[in-house]
Amino acid sequence: MKKFLAIVLAAILAVAALALAACGGNKGGDTPAGSGDASAPAKPITIGIPNDPTNEARALELLQAQGLLKLKDTGDVEATVMDITENPYNIQFSEIEAAQLPNVLPDLDYAIINSNYAIGAQLTPFLTEGTDVSYPNIIAVKEGNEESDKIKALVAAVNSAAVAAYINDTYKGAIVCDLTAPVADGLDPSVDYDALNGETITIAASPTPHADILAIAKGILAEQGITLDIQEYNDYVVPNTVVDTGEVDANYFQHIPYLNDFNKENGTHIVSVLEVHHEPMGIYSNKYDSLDPIKK
Repeated sequence: MKKFLAIVLAAILAVAALALAACGGNKGGDTPAGSGDASAPAKPITIGIPNDPTNEARALELLQAQGLLKLKDTGDVEATVMDITENPYNIQFSEIEAAQLPNVLPDLDYAIINSNYAIGAQLTPFLTEGTDVSYPNIIAVKEGNEESDKIKALVAAVNSAAVAAYINDTYKGAIVCDLTAPVADGLDPSVDYDALNGETITIAASPTPHADILAIAKGILAEQGITLDIQEYNDYVVPNTVVDTGEVDANYFQHIPYLNDFNKENGTHIVSVLEVHHEPMGIYSNKYDSLDPIKK
């Protein structure tokens, strides 16, 4: 009887071994296919980029400078993801409103963010545009208003030594001052300040750093009895719309290429009256401190 049971047990074990082999069973430390196999494709890296034409092009050019992709020559047209000719690392792109990129950064591998939004979110980049890349942020007004006393007084107050010192001392290179010849007292000798006493100048601006910078100019104008009404916006459309309609006198949130695109697409007539600062675009990540994971 014992011999018979031993034969039956051996047969059962043999059948089980054959079944395991047929199912692709593993023994020891072998890794199952699709569970960390070195030949399995890695999950694509996702990078968030601004969805407005000018800043999207800047973001893609920054990645091209790092050797991560190649763009076709688009001439005077701003590049988009549709203009990528080589994407050797299979990067996936998420085109998002620039102001929202800091909020969605935790859901992305990387994001390329304008420094004004990054500063507001207390983010620090591990890589930024080179010093040869400059998109000055401007004071802009409706065409035809450039020589009004209100606008000249505003320009002089922003183009002051006090504003230049504030930008340099506060942002320490994260925001770069573009005031090439700041005026010591922030006043324009051609302006009749007595006539402006009691007047209000309205300006639409992004919260950081634009509204903060304007606060310095506000103090200079206040000494002349002029109120600077700083109206804060978190988008890239309304500040131009309200200047074009005449609801506000000026705005301060954009660079010249963006303004040119906006005028072209919307039939508006808004012009720059002063280049104030530029904001190096940077690469940010909550997961990595370099671009090396993309290249692995």
